[in-house]
Amino acid sequence: MKRSLTLAMLLALSFAPMARAATEADYKAAYAAAEAASKEAAGMRNQWTTTVSTLAAAKKAGDGGDFDRAVAAAKEAEALAKASVFQATSEKETWKAMEIR
Repeated sequence: MKRSLTLAMLLALSFAPMARAATEADYKAAYAAAEAASKEAAGMRNQWTTTVSTLAAAKKAGDGGDFDRAVAAAKEAEALAKASVFQATSEKETWKAMEIR
């Protein structure tokens, strides 16, 4: 239950509306954070495919100059990557509770 609530909170935060128009600097910062979280997830061998596609959408929007959409997608990708890291970390030990003895 805690894990589901944490994942839901992470995803909800990524969809929070922005108060002002995003700049290229905002996009670059958000993209760098998302990319770092995605690499961490990949290093744990738990990178979600949705993270990769959302990160690609952020890059495409940023390359097209739509920084509001790019920042939103990058933040969503970061939240997805962090959720996958959380999943990998929590399941590293909890699988033992499900093991047939």
